[in-house]
Amino acid sequence: MRDLKTLPKAHLHLHFTGSMRVSTLIDLAREQGVRLPANLTDTQAMQVPANERGWFRFQRAYDAARKVVRSEGAMRRIVREAAADDAAEGSRRLELQIDPTSYAPFVGGITPALEIVLDEAQVASRETGVEVAIIVAASRIKHPLDARTLARLAAKHAGDGPGQVIGFGLSNDERRGDTSQWATAFNIARNAGLASVPHAGELLGPDHIRQVLDYLRPTRLGHGVRTAEDTDLLARIVGAGIALEVCPASNISLGVYSDPENVPLRVLYNSGAQIALSADDPLLFLSRLTDQYQIARDQGFSDADLARFARDSITASMARIDSKQKWLAEVEEWLAAPDPDPAG
Repeated sequence: MRDLKTLPKAHLHLHFTGSMRVSTLIDLAREQGVRLPANLTDTQAMQVPANERGWFRFQRAYDAARKVVRSEGAMRRIVREAAADDAAEGSRRLELQIDPTSYAPFVGGITPALEIVLDEAQVASRETGVEVAIIVAASRIKHPLDARTLARLAAKHAGDGPGQVIGFGLSNDERRGDTSQWATAFNIARNAGLASVPHAGELLGPDHIRQVLDYLRPTRLGHGVRTAEDTDLLARIVGAGIALEVCPASNISLGVYSDPENVPLRVLYNSGAQIALSADDPLLFLSRLTDQYQIARDQGFSDADLARFARDSITASMARIDSKQKWLAEVEEWLAAPDPDPAG
């Protein structure tokens, strides 16, 4: 079978702290004198029995990891290494998601925090060949007025190239807050030309997804995997051209599905949904971008199918048309190459 690491693809759902290498986490913790919980430094991380999984376990681990990111140098290192890791997996475009308020106290405010990441994204793009763009994400556990502040900040840096803000998101626990209260922030971002990329459809099902569609008018859905539970909803999403940022390892590690074969990729694929496979938080799930394609391969998807996933990820990105055309041609070259293991 063809090497998945050489399949050209885009990575559209990756969180800033969650992109860290375990070795980087340990280095930063040592520098800061921070003691890490055992589940962040062993080889199992969130890989526990399904009945022990869940959001709160994940959030505690994520919060513990975020505590070591306390300097400009640490922030730049995370961006640089995320781009390098994506380059090693055939990614042509990385749209990295960050809530700058988490790091603002250590670098002088939310504006410097975002500008550090944007600057390093430009540097990393030149050095790795991966176009790194940024999504500014508000949090459901914070006040909706905070989201408006972030949306205005994101709007000032809007663009479609490396080192620019290309989208506005809403992350954290889907079960928190009233979705309608974030509509104003998304309108601010949308009016600035930013894509709407809120999380929906992992922890909660079709009813919540409909609220997100109605109030936040998404360009893409972060996760969206549970659209598979409602045929009419899925048809609505496909008809509207809303791409799904599906993160199989996240779904498994959070206990949404008990094992890889239960992630409903086939249902989504057969519906015609545009699917961008993504890693979400490799630090916690110990599963990177190529691993998501391997999960699909293990479900029986052919190389031609995997190439469609890659095309979808590129098409759903906010990259410029000429870049997309180049990468799509590279996908065709990958697929046209002889299969090194025809029997496989």
